[in-house]
Amino acid sequence: QVPLVESGGGLVQAGGSLRLSCAASGRTFNSYAMGWFRQAPGKEREFVAAISGSGGLRSYADFVKGRFTISRDNAKSTVFLQMNTLKPDDTAVYHCAAARSSRIPGPGAYDYWGQGTQVTVSS
Repeated sequence: QVPLVESGGGLVQAGGSLRLSCAASGRTFNSYAMGWFRQAPGKEREFVAAISGSGGLRSYADFVKGRFTISRDNAKSTVFLQMNTLKPDDTAVYHCAAARSSRIPGPGAYDYWGQGTQVTVSS
C-alpha cells in the first residue's frame, strides 16, 4: 500500500493559479511513477499529467499543456501539480495516483489513488 494524501485545492478565479501537492508514505517513492487525474461532476475521470520515478520524463494531456506543470521531490516523497491560467472547465476533484513502475504507464495502470482535492474555478 502507498497512502496518498492530496492538498492545495480551493476556490480561485479564472486566470488564477493553484499548486496541488500529493504526499506519499513509503521509502521507495522514486520507484513509482506518479500521475494526476481529475473528475468533474457527471464526467469520466481523465488523465491530466504524469511523471516518471526519476522525474526525467513527463506527460501531459493536451488541454493542460503550457498551463500545468508536474514535478516531484523524491526526498520528500511528494508530487506537485502547478496549475496556471485556470479556466472554469478545470473545475474538478483532482486525484493523484501511483504506479509500480519507474516509467510513465498508461492511464489505466495506476495502482494506488488518493481521495482527491476539490478545485473550483469561478468565471
